[in-house]
Amino acid sequence: MPFLETTYKIRDVNLAESGYLKIRWAQAHMPVLSRIKKRFLKEKTLKGIRIGACLHVTKETAVLMLTLKAAGAEIYLSPSNPLSTQDDVAAALVKEGVHVFAWRGMSRDEYYQAILTVINSMPNITMDDGADLTGLIHKIYYREFHDEVRNLSYTKMKPEELIRNLKGGTEETTTGVIRLRSLEKNGKLLYPIIAVNDSQTKFMFDNRYGTGQSALDGVIRATNILLAGKNVVVAGYGWVGRGIANRARGLGARVIVVETDPIKALEAYFDGFLVTNMSEAAKIGDVFITATGNIDVIRKEHFLKMRNGVILANAGHFNVEIAVKELKEISVNKRRINAYVEEYELPNGNKVCLIAEGRLVNLAAAEGHPSEVMDMSFSNQALAVEYLVRKGRSLKPKVYKLPRRIDERIARLKLNSLGVKLEKLTEKQRKYLASWELGT
Repeated sequence: MPFLETTYKIRDVNLAESGYLKIRWAQAHMPVLSRIKKRFLKEKTLKGIRIGACLHVTKETAVLMLTLKAAGAEIYLSPSNPLSTQDDVAAALVKEGVHVFAWRGMSRDEYYQAILTVINSMPNITMDDGADLTGLIHKIYYREFHDEVRNLSYTKMKPEELIRNLKGGTEETTTGVIRLRSLEKNGKLLYPIIAVNDSQTKFMFDNRYGTGQSALDGVIRATNILLAGKNVVVAGYGWVGRGIANRARGLGARVIVVETDPIKALEAYFDGFLVTNMSEAAKIGDVFITATGNIDVIRKEHFLKMRNGVILANAGHFNVEIAVKELKEISVNKRRINAYVEEYELPNGNKVCLIAEGRLVNLAAAEGHPSEVMDMSFSNQALAVEYLVRKGRSLKPKVYKLPRRIDERIARLKLNSLGVKLEKLTEKQRKYLASWELGT
């Protein structure tokens, strides 16, 4: 049945029982979002709101979707990566009344058709992870069609009606925020977006601890290699790169950082890592993990310098950081080692192993971030949606951060769930911090 004529499209609805087990496990480890859900269930703050979401369809995302549904929202969900969907979780969400259009291993056309179907639902709020949904809405409005929508079933509504119906949107990840700020800079952003990624309770924990652990989890699940003693090259030393580098060091690896930003490179150096360029790192690395958000970070000239048996993985949102097309072009042979690893033989006889086609290694080869850290990220998402429903019409089409008070509320709830007691300022201390008269 065509996408636009059905209420869901998934692998198999009979997988729901397994999905429910995963969702319950995640929910048990997401106490902050559970508290928000209880309030939402009582207040129904999203009643009558239609949400169009483009997120990784995982057990943690399911907890977020069910939290929003408890508040009264109707939800249309597509994936933000063709390989990240957990099919049993998608089935459980369909059983709960969420309109899901996602399955693991979607083709490019199927992926974009799913996003178009979400757009066709005429959402009031968009939720995005990488800005594919938000970007496609803007391409539809400005009629700047590219390969994404060619030969696909197009939406029936007028673009002006689509934008008029939108109160605002959210964006989960660094890559997506970069794309949206570009739209804003060029005066083309059509509705207000909350950069959830810019909340401290998101990027300082999800990006660093979440990706730091889950990216290495993906590498290990796919290859079962011993990281101790390996030269692990981390491209990018943002919050994601910091997390990966520190976790790899903790597992006994010798970590090499590649950076273009002089300040981040200096930070990596003083954090105790070897810092160099990719040309030099290519000669000595055993495992390469990209985390830059940029294109062609590892290219033809780097492949040709690599040692035999090198492993390549990507932790950035899109599969553009490793130049896979160039790798294919220069290879003389290719074979599949397992479900996640392809081995490419280079003209010099050396072999290079690519994990998950260069897509997000933590979601394509593993299960994504631990539930405990997504608890904060998705609490930000839930409260951002509530904020937009209340304030969206009064906001200009710009990229915003969530107010600091919401960030702090999430942190306090998380500390409370962990049994951590917070120190309180005395009245004298408050006055001291608020004054300029008092000195030494």
